Amino acid sequence: MYMLSGGTDGSNTDPYATKPEEGNNWIETGPHVMIVNAIDMMAGYPADPKPDTSKPYVMWPGTPYAHLMIPVK
Repeated sequence: MYMLSGGTDGSNTDPYATKPEEGNNWIETGPHVMIVNAIDMMAGYPADPKPDTSKPYVMWPGTPYAHLMIPVK
């Protein structure tokens, strides 16, 4: 999947969050590609609650919605 306009994506730790709140690690990203259903591919990528969104990272780690986020220019 892709999101070439970027945007405010939501919480990096709670896939059900609807707005920024204390502790839900709201993030903003630029243009990016998302790779889903690739659990093995995500190994080795950062899965921090507050990632550096200019580099690839795992969004929603530890949930059924985990996916790899890859920024593009």
